[in-house]
Amino acid sequence: MTSMTPKQRVESILRGEKPDKIPFTIYEKKLPQCTIERELRNSGICIVRKRSVVKTHALNVSSESRTYWEKGIQYTRHTTKTPMGELFTISRPAGFTTWRISRIFKGPEDYKKLMFLVKNQIFEPDYESFLKDEKMLGEDFIQRAVVGANPLHEIMVSWMGIETFAVEWAERRDEIEKLYYAMAENLRKIFPIAARSPALHANFGGNETGNVMGRERFAKYVIPLLNEVADVFHRYGKFAGTHLDGNNKIWADLIRDCRLDYIEAFTPEPDTDMSLYEAFSIWQNKTVWINFPSSVHLATIPEIEKTAEKLINDSLPDNRLIIGITEDIPENRWQENLLAISRVIDRYPVQENQSSCYQSETKQTD
Repeated sequence: MTSMTPKQRVESILRGEKPDKIPFTIYEKKLPQCTIERELRNSGICIVRKRSVVKTHALNVSSESRTYWEKGIQYTRHTTKTPMGELFTISRPAGFTTWRISRIFKGPEDYKKLMFLVKNQIFEPDYESFLKDEKMLGEDFIQRAVVGANPLHEIMVSWMGIETFAVEWAERRDEIEKLYYAMAENLRKIFPIAARSPALHANFGGNETGNVMGRERFAKYVIPLLNEVADVFHRYGKFAGTHLDGNNKIWADLIRDCRLDYIEAFTPEPDTDMSLYEAFSIWQNKTVWINFPSSVHLATIPEIEKTAEKLINDSLPDNRLIIGITEDIPENRWQENLLAISRVIDRYPVQENQSSCYQSETKQTD
């Protein structure tokens, strides 16, 4: 087989075809520019750039941000003004992330403000910058459209926080559901705009935790929208997935039966409650786009190589696998670790009717 570009490898897996070797990807912000980065790109790593392809505007709503300092710590207060009243959040930078100090939902009086915000949003395509970057980035990158969060996850995690959500779910579930269904209607406007974009694939939702979202809510509020986004994308010949990087055994059968094409950031054992072999055994009609288990980055190079070999072995015979990096790696380990994974991938080119790539005795944990 003629050597493929990094982007072509990822696209071929999404289309159900076989590339010349297992694709190796990394989020753009996880790969610092340096000599080793150049070496990794030369060996075939594909950089994932996540972006929106939809612009959102809110009618009769204004917002402003103010940065201030308290006791040497920087904070940002973001205020949203609606005819129903003001909403605000407070956050502070914390290294590579941001901490939420105060979430947008403060109490029952905020339901009407949030509902106004949701119902007065309008959406339009934002394709120009995607096309411009597509031309500039070339074959070392793949751009992923990001459609947004599941509404219940947004309400639970971003707007309320888990403790407040638990109280509101018990006392005012009807108000939460009104918000959920209004937000779902907005998504039904967003899905076709994203599907008509130049992006070949998109992520919708994810980051769900079994002991927080729960199987019952996952089945009622998450799965239907995953099916909807998949159906819309399929009408345009595109592919849809979701970001599930935690324990997935609780709803593995629900994911099996949903119409998504791939599960992204799936993290195998020892970091979660499922092995990659189990995932492929259950999700026989899906691509699994994994996060190389974060805990293994602390192991020795031979152990990292052995893990990479086992992941490839567990994907046989179909090799519907993309090995990805979606989490931070210790600063003193990322270079040698990624080079080790890349070397293993190079040792095992994809072949038709491929047999085990190393001794079967290492596959006894299943």
